[in-house]
Amino acid sequence: MKPQESCRITTSLAVPLAELRFTFSRSSGKGGQHVNKVNSRVTLWFDLEASATFTPVQKQRIRKRLAGRINKQGILQLDADRRRSQGANREDALVRFAALLKAALHVEKPRRKTKPTAGAKKRRLQKKKQRGQLKKQRGKQISRDD
Repeated sequence: MKPQESCRITTSLAVPLAELRFTFSRSSGKGGQHVNKVNSRVTLWFDLEASATFTPVQKQRIRKRLAGRINKQGILQLDADRRRSQGANREDALVRFAALLKAALHVEKPRRKTKPTAGAKKRRLQKKKQRGQLKKQRGKQISRDD
């Protein structure tokens, strides 16, 4: 299997792995001796400001949407320690990184105003009339037994 050279964000956008930095440390939690001996936790570092992959507009959108995850130096940090092996955690970090950036770059389409069809208006008024009749029938019944 050929090693990955970039992290695909969208079909037309990929971040080269050269722009990402990985550090490894000991993971916390269950695992006993294995966890205590092996550097399986992966921390992914991405310098948004130094990246040549994104346009200034895209960088601004990422900065705005991921403000809580980016530090003052403009570096995005992502930890992955769900898996037991370093390789699996590295893959997990890349997948989560791609999903995070894809969500941050997503542009919502503006809503187009629409008008209800004539049939829909007619059905709505018909239901309102039926409901009104039903409520009218609940009123006081006056008997004419003179």
